[in-house]
Amino acid sequence: MSKVSNYISDSWNELVHKVTWPTWAQLQQSTMIVLGATLVITAIIWIMDTASENLLKLIYSLFK
Repeated sequence: MSKVSNYISDSWNELVHKVTWPTWAQLQQSTMIVLGATLVITAIIWIMDTASENLLKLIYSLFK
């Protein structure tokens, strides 16, 4: 049980004294970067999905 207690104590000390937390401005900037990247990746996947759908429709229409 002392190992668990030591682990929790060490974890708490590391979180409180050793971790460098971002400022509010850094957090907002990082959030905007993640949001922008998510939108770009979503758009790329949507374009690829639409293109493959149209290509498959074309291929299927050739064999009707």
